[in-house]
Amino acid sequence: MGLYNKLSRQIRDLVRKIKELDVKDPFRTEATSQVLEKLHCMGLVPTKQNLALADDVNASSFCRRRLPVVMVRSHMAETLKAATTFIEQGHIRVGPEVVSDPAFLVTRQMEDFVTWTDTSAIKKHVLDYNDMRDDFDMLA
Repeated sequence: MGLYNKLSRQIRDLVRKIKELDVKDPFRTEATSQVLEKLHCMGLVPTKQNLALADDVNASSFCRRRLPVVMVRSHMAETLKAATTFIEQGHIRVGPEVVSDPAFLVTRQMEDFVTWTDTSAIKKHVLDYNDMRDDFDMLA
């Protein structure tokens, strides 16, 4: 949490410095759009509309982007503890990469690619429960 506090403080300091620039300054416009684009892509602000949104970035904003929280939000796990266990045991991949670090930050683009590994026993149980397991998968 200490690192997230430091990062969020640095973001707020940067935003404060950008706000101190003259409104007509082309650098202010460019810096504002770059900061908002980055924060939006990371999922720390809901829209790219207003620099005031960046003032609300705090440690909780980062924590909400951690892999276990994303898994609970997408109903892959019931609790953060269960999600963390699945991650540590190697049941989760983001894109093609297996992730075993629960502190992994998931960006907006990566959020759609969080899934079970192909060999995961949990995935097989979920597919069986939902009657979605393919006959070809049963051979493996």
